[in-house]
Order: sequence, then C-alpha cells, then structure tokens
Amino acid sequence: MPAPRKYPDELRQRAIREVRTTGRPIAHVAKDLGIHKEALRGWVRQAEADHGERDDRLTSAERDELKQLRRENAELRRANEILKAVSVFFAREIDRPRTKPSR
Repeated sequence: MPAPRKYPDELRQRAIREVRTTGRPIAHVAKDLGIHKEALRGWVRQAEADHGERDDRLTSAERDELKQLRRENAELRRANEILKAVSVFFAREIDRPRTKPSR
C-alpha cells in the first residue's frame, strides 16, 4: 500500500500550472504555496515528461506500466519456483520403485 500523499492533488496541479504559465522560479512559487522546492521541482519535471517535453524521465503511464510489469514478473518467478519444486517431487515419485501390495 503506497504512503499517503503529503500534498493534495489540487495543490500539485495548481503549483505546476503556476510555474509553467508564469515562468516564475520554482523556489518562489514553492515558497508562496508552502511547498518544499524540491518536491515542486520533481512535480514540474514529471509534468514535462508527461507532456513529451523531457526525454530523461519516464512518463507517468510508462512508470505505472513498469511497476505493473515488475509485479507480474515477480509473481511469475514465484510460480516458476513452485512448479520446479512440484516437478522435482513428482519426478521422485515416478522414479521410486514400486512394490506389490501385500494381500
């Protein structure tokens, strides 16, 4: 479960919009809105990546997809480990010599 967000989404959007539309420095906008300047800097960079203005970051959609694929990959690895253990078990059962049941 992800950690709760410190800043509401509305404040994030407002801060990003203000930086992008006014051209004011991030530090000034952050101070005016009571946000840590590095938090705002990260939000602005992510918004730029989401709008195709940056190539050095994943977009939010790509990040979500990567997270989902990593989760799926981990699940498949666990399933493979279980299947390997089961196949070893059944291989031992097949190779074990059978005795005739006593009457």
